[in-house]
Amino acid sequence: MSEVRSVVPKGDLFDQRVREQWAGQLGRRLDVLVAGCAHEPLVLERIETRASGVDEDRPAIRRVVEERADLTTWALGDLRSAPLPPRSFDVIQLSFLLERIEHAELVLDRLLQALRPGGLVLLRMRDRDSAYGILDRIIPAWARRLVWRHLVAAGTPGPLPAVYEPLASAGGMHAFCLTRGLLVMDEETATSGPAMGRVGSAAVGLAAKLSRGRYPATHDEITMVIRKPQYHFARLI
Repeated sequence: MSEVRSVVPKGDLFDQRVREQWAGQLGRRLDVLVAGCAHEPLVLERIETRASGVDEDRPAIRRVVEERADLTTWALGDLRSAPLPPRSFDVIQLSFLLERIEHAELVLDRLLQALRPGGLVLLRMRDRDSAYGILDRIIPAWARRLVWRHLVAAGTPGPLPAVYEPLASAGGMHAFCLTRGLLVMDEETATSGPAMGRVGSAAVGLAAKLSRGRYPATHDEITMVIRKPQYHFARLI
């Protein structure tokens, strides 16, 4: 049991929804699954949590995970077969994972099996249908490696694969949620990561212009809060 201090700005969407979840459980400890361990954890003030991690086994990710003190346990490997006990977690923090893995729907289905009824998915992903997404997909791997260190903060693991299956988009995620009876509670877009710098912003703007607006430069990131229904057969109409 431990209490951790917050590095999340007051009013943050994830912070708000997790606190509501915690209050609804009468202050019981929240079991959190961090899927996508290469990014900063969600840290909450005055809420008791126990966090476990799961991700692909890549050298850059392994280095980050081995230095994280917030994870009680973690497993790296094939996400289609990672050990995930069913109905074991109250919250899944899914950070910039879906756009860089294959078999994304299958992996997300397995993660959802590990989520308790009424649990939350805190999702952040790069948008396949943004100018950044198309640019990230078409740039050769050698070029991505060459420019990576100039576009991101020092110590950021990567560049990781740019797979971008249809699920890694607002439309793909909404369709997935509809067929699984999941409720999208909140949805936001933002610009972050490599697209924030001068060079990254210029490249994204050029990609949007060349696509004639099909792939917008207004954002590169999608944030969603998704709830798993309390009842297995619940469906949205």
